[in-house]
Amino acid sequence: MSTRRDFLRTTALGATALALTSRLPGAGDSAPPDPAAARRALTAGHRNLFNGDTCVYFYNPERWQPEGGPFTARAIHRYVANLRQCGIDTFIINANASKAWYPSKAIPSILDGYRRGDREFFRGHAVCGGFTKPDEVETYMDGAVVFFNRYLDLLEAGVDWLAETARACRAEDVAPWVSIRMNDLHGHRNFTGSFFNHPLLKRPEMRLHHSTYPGMAGDPTYREGLNYELPEVRDLMFAQIREVVEDYDFDGLELDWWRQPLCCEPNASEATVAMMTDWFRGIRALTQRRAARNGRPYYFGLRLPGRLESLRSIGIDVVTLCREGTVDFLCPSGFWRTAWDLPHDDLRRQVGEHPAIYGVIEDGANAIPTLAPALKATRDIRLISSSREMLHANAAGKLVLGADGIEWFNFYCTDQARIPGLVSDYSLLRDIHRLDLLRGQPKHYAFADRGFTGLAQPPFEAPPQVPVILEHNWRQSFRLPMCAEPADRGLKLVVQVVVKKTDPVGELPVVFNACWPQAKRTATDRLLYPSGPFTHHAPDHVAYNYELPVTLIRDGWNEIVVENGHAQPVTIVCLELAVMPVG
Repeated sequence: MSTRRDFLRTTALGATALALTSRLPGAGDSAPPDPAAARRALTAGHRNLFNGDTCVYFYNPERWQPEGGPFTARAIHRYVANLRQCGIDTFIINANASKAWYPSKAIPSILDGYRRGDREFFRGHAVCGGFTKPDEVETYMDGAVVFFNRYLDLLEAGVDWLAETARACRAEDVAPWVSIRMNDLHGHRNFTGSFFNHPLLKRPEMRLHHSTYPGMAGDPTYREGLNYELPEVRDLMFAQIREVVEDYDFDGLELDWWRQPLCCEPNASEATVAMMTDWFRGIRALTQRRAARNGRPYYFGLRLPGRLESLRSIGIDVVTLCREGTVDFLCPSGFWRTAWDLPHDDLRRQVGEHPAIYGVIEDGANAIPTLAPALKATRDIRLISSSREMLHANAAGKLVLGADGIEWFNFYCTDQARIPGLVSDYSLLRDIHRLDLLRGQPKHYAFADRGFTGLAQPPFEAPPQVPVILEHNWRQSFRLPMCAEPADRGLKLVVQVVVKKTDPVGELPVVFNACWPQAKRTATDRLLYPSGPFTHHAPDHVAYNYELPVTLIRDGWNEIVVENGHAQPVTIVCLELAVMPVG
């Protein structure tokens, strides 16, 4: 068994042979006889998954095609080779937004009607990117021409970049999977004028009209996605899914319900839920037929929010799909900002033993602003693919709750910023799914905060634990999954409480896992660990560090309690924790 593919042929194929020949599970059927065995077969070869969007090769050509010139397939092969060298076993490539971004024969494609240099093609989308001033719109259109000409370079050379991705994966012995965004709304601010939008999305009668609720923050048009209760919508999406399954050389399919978590009108009836469940079974039948044709498994899963009850309210019955064996894997996540406290243990209890559950590491840490003094620059969000310590902590918190592996999402976004010293460190991908190797390593834990209004997705994300206001003598408990650390590595635990600089702070004791309250602290303006050149908190905040024994950390959920002993209220902006060397 000289390659990973040989290993899969002798393990996963044998374990799933029955599934390939048996009838598709239906309503009322029981789960496979040994659902955990099917999960073990999947995770034997798929533990370290990398999700790349439709632009993953095209964002930073200076990195993937440094020789310049027209964009070529060399960039694709270099990218995939880099993933393999950094330990990725499965590459999940995203094929679409609202339209297909590859040369689809089934649905409209993103560049249909574009001619090289046609700036006006992009004007209607400028407002969707937040560009409204005349000079901003002109600058945007100039950049869009340069960017999308790279796709045109490949098309004119006869290269289908989606098919080329699968070929590059085969050459590098990386499993090729494909991801389909189920309700992408990048063009929501101009439904009729943005070139992003599928013709069906331009029609109001095809869109959702009740997916908001009174008091909900954010732009209501961001919830006007396609309505899957309508057969035209289901047929459209099924046609694209069938194309990538039947006509492309992939081994897995992920349906991305984080772009967006919109399906049917809320409070869907039982009949609507049953209709959608049957629709998912039809997709499963596609993948099973492809698996039988290939002679190897074709896995089917969902990227989704972690609040399964909210998903069922819009027609997606995740629990039934998992327990009957229709869905092989789940990738639960936060939206853009990584979820630090997602309850993978509770999700396992809900969905049973059949599906693999991956911990998803998003590139955004939280919306706590940070400062790079040398650059005189601030950012409203940390991009953690440049932070070894944050990635180690985020992965450990997921794995210790039972995640079967890791899926990386938006890892490459750090490069897009083009800030000196801030780069996506692909070497950090290696072995991130191995909890045994993470123990004893420096770590930087954080909490997801309320974030930006445009990035928040209520009610699909759990309410964030921070920020919180503590009145006099109020206490607040916070929970965070962490992994226990060896006692003989010379490590300590540091709890950092970040508060508003304008708040008067008196006694502010901290309790970790019911230890005696620790009042001794050190004021600082520095982050526990840097994120590239960003080393300090923004001037509006001040932090207090509390040192504690690392042996207090336990596997799984840990509790931090903060008490305000001052007569005036204090705002806890965030809590951060570090495992770091003593001294």
